[in-house]
Amino acid sequence: MTGAGWKGTVARAAGRASRLSGRGGTSIPGKVLLRLDPDAIARLSTGLSRRAVISATNGKTTTAAMAAGILERGGAHLVHNRAGANMAGGIVSALLDGAGDTGLFEVDEFWLPRVVKGLNPQALLLANLFRDQLDRYGELESIADRWAQVVRDADPETILLLNADDPLVADLGRERLTREADAVAPSAAGAPGVLFFGVQDARLAQERQHASDSTHCRRCGAPYRYDAVFLGHQGHYHCDGCGATRPVPDIWAADVHLDGVRGARFVLHTPAGRASVALPLPGLYNVYNALAAAALTHALGAAPADIVAGLEAVAPAFGRAETVVIQGRELSIMLVKNPAGANEVLRTLALEDGEHDLFAVLNDKVADGRDVSWIWDVDFEHLAGHLRHVTCSGTRAAEMALRLKYAGVPEERLVIAGGEGLSTGLDRALQDGSGRLFALPTYTAMLDLRAELTRRGVTQSSFG
Repeated sequence: MTGAGWKGTVARAAGRASRLSGRGGTSIPGKVLLRLDPDAIARLSTGLSRRAVISATNGKTTTAAMAAGILERGGAHLVHNRAGANMAGGIVSALLDGAGDTGLFEVDEFWLPRVVKGLNPQALLLANLFRDQLDRYGELESIADRWAQVVRDADPETILLLNADDPLVADLGRERLTREADAVAPSAAGAPGVLFFGVQDARLAQERQHASDSTHCRRCGAPYRYDAVFLGHQGHYHCDGCGATRPVPDIWAADVHLDGVRGARFVLHTPAGRASVALPLPGLYNVYNALAAAALTHALGAAPADIVAGLEAVAPAFGRAETVVIQGRELSIMLVKNPAGANEVLRTLALEDGEHDLFAVLNDKVADGRDVSWIWDVDFEHLAGHLRHVTCSGTRAAEMALRLKYAGVPEERLVIAGGEGLSTGLDRALQDGSGRLFALPTYTAMLDLRAELTRRGVTQSSFG
């Protein structure tokens, strides 16, 4: 018996039983196998010649999809958790069922230590840290501390790809500096085995949002001074207290143009040269995702032409700016799950002319985070004057409607359809407006919406 032997057979059977029962089965085989073999990640990954790990609060799935497209253009045969099951069980399931030479895994930020220890990746991409699900993860500093330990424990040969514009993430680069130089900030010279990426376009600077997270230096506690703010707390910064400063990126985007919900254009600079990229995904947040994917695949040896072609050919993952047609209307689905990500979605919508119809679906299930107070840190005020009609659904529909009312959306433009279920709420949203409908669901609401659209024959099931 090959692979994981009889334990693997038992695990696969558990997954098949789960799918037959209608509960799906993406992570079940991995969870079962981990119970039987706690070292399953290390054992199953030994045959992979290259292993890469991606973690972030926002954008893991999209960044992984971009990286997958690039690597496959170069001939890689991927073992990849495409379904987005990014905890240990999902990683093991992908390893158990996959066959290839290159492992590419998006990993939940909380599960990163265990997965990295088992995989021992050649490349580790840490893209951003935003406040998300405080009831599950705690404050950002606790995650940053866990990540710092991951970096300290990682193989010295592991290449780190870090977001220079995120202070908490960029600071992890110093873990690769010698202990004697521990107080020295990463600079243009960088640290051994570290590549930084970021945005170099001051035209994109905006006022720092009140929801910004990393406002104080992790080393000395002094407040950061920002020269430019691009997205949440990401930007160009320095600390007057200890001299820490934003690292000079090795890979960066310049001449960035945001084309509303249609996409974005920028000039990509890498150590191999520069090239123009027409990204078919909207928003500055997807420019950051593209930079992260470019940095990771560059570190794995991807050709510059493959990087550009892969980025320009990427298709949106479900719920991440994907558009479908239902009842004669375009429905664009844009996941919102924390203040930083939601603000960027609103920023993108604000670039579109005219008034918009929204289908806002707010859930408070475990995977969303029970605490929905984060919606009060989202700057709905910037979009309130552009909203023609809003249907609020989900388990906390009333709270969403209240937030929008306080943001300045007239009460007569708001409909609460929370108690009627998502299906009825979707029908209300489709019937009460015209033109494109923008759905803004939280994570579990996005899954519910996919299931509903699949039931109606609009999309295909994602269960594998």
